[in-house]
Parts: sequence; C-alpha cells; structure tokens
Amino acid sequence: MTINTAFNSGRLTLYLAGELDHHEARNTIRRIEELLDEYMPRDCVLDMAGLNFMDSSGIAVIIRVSRRMKTLGGRAWIENPAKQPQRVIDAAGIDRLVPVAVGK
Repeated sequence: MTINTAFNSGRLTLYLAGELDHHEARNTIRRIEELLDEYMPRDCVLDMAGLNFMDSSGIAVIIRVSRRMKTLGGRAWIENPAKQPQRVIDAAGIDRLVPVAVGK
C-alpha cells in the first residue's frame, strides 16, 4: 500500500495504490493522520484509482478520514474508485456518508 500526495489551494489529494486490507489499515490511518496534521487541508480527496483491493477495513479508513476532516472544518470525498473497491463502497453504503466521484 502506497500513498502519494498532491496539495493545491487547500486541497490534499491522497493517491492510494495497492491493497488496503486489515494488515494495512492501521498504518494507512496513521500515515493519513500525519499528512492531515502536516497540511491542515480544507478538503481531502481519497483517489482510489490505483487501489486494486479493499476490504471492510478500507471503509473504516474512509470513515476515519471523513470524521477527521469534519473536526478540521473541512470535507472529504472519494474519487476514481477502481471496480473492486467500488463494490465494497456500494455494499457498505458509504456513499451516503462520504461523496463518491467516479471518473474525472
């Protein structure tokens, strides 16, 4: 699991790549929280185009990011989820809590 970043005009985009499973979730949350502390963004985008696998632990990561952004007075959303992560997002109904944008 890798996380690359881009920061522009208050928007932090986190490019997630690889697999986000229960083995990776704790380190992913820790790393994302470090990045949020470093950049203090107004918006946080989780770009999942490079994420080829996600289990329910990924839902916990998404919720954690969303809650953290709300405490910062900002917003979080998901962009470009690959097919398998999209199925997990759909099954969990997470799009009722966190907006999901497919394609650019």
